[in-house]
Amino acid sequence: MEVNTNFGERVALHTDTLDWIPSPIKGVDRRMLDRIGGEVARATSIVRYAPKSAFSAHTHTGGEEFLVLEGVFQDEHGDFPAGSYIRNPPTSSHTPGSDKGCTIFVKLWQFDLADRIHVRKQTGQEPYMASAGEPGVEVMPLHRDDREDVRLERWAADAEVDRGAPGGLELLVLDGSLTEGGEVLGRNAWLRLPKGSDFKAKAGSDGVRFWIKTGHLAETPQPPKAA
Repeated sequence: MEVNTNFGERVALHTDTLDWIPSPIKGVDRRMLDRIGGEVARATSIVRYAPKSAFSAHTHTGGEEFLVLEGVFQDEHGDFPAGSYIRNPPTSSHTPGSDKGCTIFVKLWQFDLADRIHVRKQTGQEPYMASAGEPGVEVMPLHRDDREDVRLERWAADAEVDRGAPGGLELLVLDGSLTEGGEVLGRNAWLRLPKGSDFKAKAGSDGVRFWIKTGHLAETPQPPKAA
């Protein structure tokens, strides 16, 4: 399966308008944003767990990164409410589910296979800090390594940014709105810009808060390949 696999073009999706696609697990549905592969895939998706739904125990050979958008995600490592950012590297395993239901933004098979860095953060308990040289912009670092930089950003009303994205950029709007490329991107909108892009955007009248990853598209994404 291929979904938005031309990583040399801009892609913007208003994800609330996309259909939910059932997964092989009853009660777990997906909105596919980009995907290379079948059920084992390099994938970016929004995944919805119905109450009492769960996967069987499994290992993430290619790693898994996710942000809880609504509800409470659960596994044997704990309960993770909305705002939780989790990074499960290659070879990690768990048994995911949700007693009351949840929605997550998740990325699969997008790690260096030698990566072993776990991250578990409750973003509601983490501070924002001012972004140097960008008035009205605050950032919350989530993870950074030689391949990528992951963070939350919060912009004040009408704040404007003009910055380069040499290694590409991907963001998901969590609250408020921003305008980029002449398009207004509201809550749950997903934007992907290719390497070498310029990121020029302006926050809406209520400001904006979003998850963002940069640098990870410097090399053309490939389908899953076992170590």
